[in-house]
Parts: sequence; structure tokens; C-alpha cells
Amino acid sequence: MTQLEYAKNGQVTPLIKKIARDEGIEPKIVMNLIKEGKVVVPLNKKHNIEKPCGIGWGMRTKVNANIGTSTDKPCPEGELEKLEIALKYGADAIMDLSIGGSLRRIRKQILERAYVPVGTVPIYEVAVSTAERTGDFLKFKGEDILNILEDQAKDGIDFFTVHSGVTNESLGILKKHKRLLGIVSRGGAILANWMNRYKKENPFFEYFDKVLDIAYKYDVTLSLGDGLRPGSILDATDKAQISELKTLGSLANRARKRNVQVMIEGPGHVPLDQIKENIELEKKICNGAPFYVLGPLVTDIAAGYDHISASIGGALAASFGADFLCYVTPAEHLRHPTIEDVKEGVVAAKIAAHAADIVKKVKSAIKLDKEISIARGKRDWKKQISLSIDPDKARCYRDSSKPHLPDVCTMCGKYCSIKLMEGWKT
Repeated sequence: MTQLEYAKNGQVTPLIKKIARDEGIEPKIVMNLIKEGKVVVPLNKKHNIEKPCGIGWGMRTKVNANIGTSTDKPCPEGELEKLEIALKYGADAIMDLSIGGSLRRIRKQILERAYVPVGTVPIYEVAVSTAERTGDFLKFKGEDILNILEDQAKDGIDFFTVHSGVTNESLGILKKHKRLLGIVSRGGAILANWMNRYKKENPFFEYFDKVLDIAYKYDVTLSLGDGLRPGSILDATDKAQISELKTLGSLANRARKRNVQVMIEGPGHVPLDQIKENIELEKKICNGAPFYVLGPLVTDIAAGYDHISASIGGALAASFGADFLCYVTPAEHLRHPTIEDVKEGVVAAKIAAHAADIVKKVKSAIKLDKEISIARGKRDWKKQISLSIDPDKARCYRDSSKPHLPDVCTMCGKYCSIKLMEGWKT
């Protein structure tokens, strides 16, 4: 049975109890949220992990970190180092987006080391393996996709991104209503090119029932991908994006009926004034399914600083109801990320998630801010640093600039406002 099936039968599983403890919520509430499709717990039956997580309504906002090889950087060792850094700084989930080297070997190494849920985008392996076999990455068939899905599920992958909403209908709308940037999703672009060459429907859409068979067998959570997400803020919330979202809402209902957990992926590049609208549309069209957003990035000019653009958008999106933030690194749009890029991306996304959780009235988030404020009031530098989101950096800054008075910092020195106000009653 799947976790959704247990929930529908009114069974509080050990996994649900663990999620409830982590979130400070009653187990029956978590069970009912899973039953209603408002929360998912990505965990393959074949993958034992220390830190499963609940994603969705009433849960802390979660953060995903993407790692994986590229065709120019096929070495897995660097990706495993990035995995360690992402986990150290608090990533709640990892996605392996590898497209270079031995993909299965890399995937298994990540699965062995990750103590959080691991996701993939299976169409990447479909394209890479097809290119290796035939010399043409588009020479695959529907059964090739299903075989890859089965293989990855057997290995223990907890959630798949499947671009089932890139259909002939949605591509027709995209062609009719021109964008500055057409398709920026790598998976969406692969499928669109395949569909155009063979004049066929997207296999992820055409064979969706077979995709559900595999997901049900291993209790893999489906993350319905936004292959038509906007790649420019000027393309946001257009007809193609909404057409795809409507298809994903319909497919999400089919998944739930088959006892498969499902979440929805979202944009992308979205200006500040459209973020709330995007969240509300997803929740309405997809019946409250957890929303997994990439950023969103609120401007297109932040090359080298896209993690900041994404954290601004992510904080707003999550405060309006997004449930899962996919980090963006400073390297976005420019290069394959380094270990430092991964760290910066995770920290920025964690700040955004925490800021949103304060708005969502998550008790643990508010408590943490209260504790660090009390430590600041006492000028307890050790505790302040330990409670910060990146203690290593905070400690480095403190140690690099020693004040003459040990209980203040070098910004204000003897004119520290907190020290000056000691003894006052407010």
C-alpha cells in the first residue's frame, strides 16, 4: 500500500507519526492532509532515509537542492561533495539532474549518501541513454520512458519530475501566442522536439496510466513538471503556462484516484505583482496540491546573483502558500555550479523558507527568531552565532574583526545601542 492509501483507510503509519513529531502537529491531522492531497511525503518503499519530510499545507516550507553532472562536467565526485554541503546547510530534499557520465552509478551513489528524499527528471536519462545507443537523443519510444521510470523506481528514487502537461494542445497555444523565450525547461524542450519530429503526443501524457502503475508500485511521488514555465518575467502567467497548469490539475486528480501522491511544479520567472496570482491559481486548479516552485525569480537582470532574486520570490511565494522551494544558485544561467554556489543557493532558499514560515505562523520558526533576539539582547555572541542560519560564516565574521570591548561588535563599539539601553525599563 502507498502512504496515500493508508491515509484514505484511516491508518496512522509510523512515517506519519514521525512527520507529525517533526512538524509539531497531531498525527491524525497529518493523515487527513495526506488523504486530501494537500500534503505529500516522498519516500520510495525501497529507500530508507533518516529525514523524510512532509511537503504541503501546514508543514514548514521545504527546500530542494539540485545537483548533478553535466556534459562538460561529468565527474561524480564533485557532485557528492555538493550533496554533503547541501545537506549540511539544511536542504530538505535533493534532485539528481545528471546528464554526464554513468547516470545510474551517480544516482546510486547519491541515494546511498542522501538521508533526505531524492528526486530525478527521468527524461534526462531517456535522452542520454538514447544518444549513447543510437547517436540521436530523440530516437526513443514510449516504452523506453517507462523502462527508465521502472529502473529509477527500483533504485529507490522518491519523486519523479514528469512533464506530462507538455501536450500537443499546449504547444499549439505556445506557438500561437509568442514569447520572448519559448521553452526554457530542459525536459520540456526535449519532449517538444520529440513531439514535433514524430508528430505524436507526449508519452508522459499518453501513457500516464502506466506512469501511475510504476509510481504506485514503489510509492513514488509524482512531481508534475512545468515544462512550459516562463523563462522571462515578461512571459509569466501567459496562456501556454495556464493551459499546462490546467492539464496538470486534471492529471493530479487521476493520480490521487490511483493512490499516488502528487505535487505540482511552478514557475520560473515571475514579477512580484504576479506571484500571489500564480499561487492562488495553482491551489484552485490543482485542488490544493502541494506547490513546488523554482524561485521564482523576480527579475531577469540578476546574473551572478540569481539566488537573491529567487530568495525574494521564494519568500513571497511561500508566504502566499507555496510549499516547496527549489533553490537557485549564483551560477544560474551562467555555468555549472560549484560547491560554494550550492552552499549560497541553499542558504538563500532556507532564509526565504524561514521568512515565509514566520508569516505562516509556524511556531518553531517564530521561536527561533525569539531565541536569537534574546541572545542579542544579552550580547551572547556564542548563542547568536549558533542560532544563525550559517554559523560558520557568522563566526568567521565575528572572529575577523575583534572589538576593544568583548561584549560588543566593531560596528558600534562603545556606542552599542543595546549596551547603552541596559537598565532601562520599556
